[in-house]
Amino acid sequence: MANDKSKTPINVGLFATCLVDLFRPTVGFAAARLIEAAGCAVHVPEQTCCGQPAYNSGDSRHARQIARQVIESFEIYDYVVVPSGSCGGMIAVHYPDLFADDPDWNRRARALAAKTFELTTFLADVMKIDAAEAISAAHDGTATYHDACAGLRELGVRDQPRELLAGVKDLALVEMDDTEACCGFGGTFCVKYGEISTDIVSRKTAEVVKTGADLLLAGDLGCLLNIAGRLKREGSSVQVRHVAEVLAGMTGEVPPIGEIGSERGGENNGKKDGN
Repeated sequence: MANDKSKTPINVGLFATCLVDLFRPTVGFAAARLIEAAGCAVHVPEQTCCGQPAYNSGDSRHARQIARQVIESFEIYDYVVVPSGSCGGMIAVHYPDLFADDPDWNRRARALAAKTFELTTFLADVMKIDAAEAISAAHDGTATYHDACAGLRELGVRDQPRELLAGVKDLALVEMDDTEACCGFGGTFCVKYGEISTDIVSRKTAEVVKTGADLLLAGDLGCLLNIAGRLKREGSSVQVRHVAEVLAGMTGEVPPIGEIGSERGGENNGKKDGN
């Protein structure tokens, strides 16, 4: 159920993420549209990276520096919503650990973590929207859904996107085998271990194609860029999109990820396989 607009509005800070900002801004606009449709006021404060690349590389000093900036920018809002399970997991799960030896910053990190949600979990679990009533989008086709590792394992994102997609008119959802298996992206993993990453993503694309779906959806842009890049190199016609674009009815506003004309070269065009 959407928020009663006659009451004090729920103020949501939208953490757009680096990849969305640099490669696929439409995802950020789609997220904002969905949050507003749920009855919330959307705010996009000055922001930078969540600090995950530094944290995953063992650079805790710079990760803490970045985390402090995020906390200061977003702690004033009722909720923080992130269209990415990996960035959402960084804030909600790992920020408190970064400040385990600093009581004041640990308190502020835990407070922020408690009100930080991945986009579909915010809509389905916090705002408890009725997909049949709240989702007015339509998409004539068959889709399959990839469960990104961080969102699934750190934040429990699995049923929520599927519940929301059930409200998209004319969209049929077919599950692939091993939908919970990694796509091989893993942030810096795909750069450090290109051959292994390529093998992993090739297994994922094989499962995608096997479903016969014409559209692959997920909630994490890193995974989508990686899978889209591999599908293109394999000559597949399967389209790739962020789930927010379909839920917000914005598929007609931008080409699929990896297609010519997608925003800011929004495909994984690295020379190294798996990148």
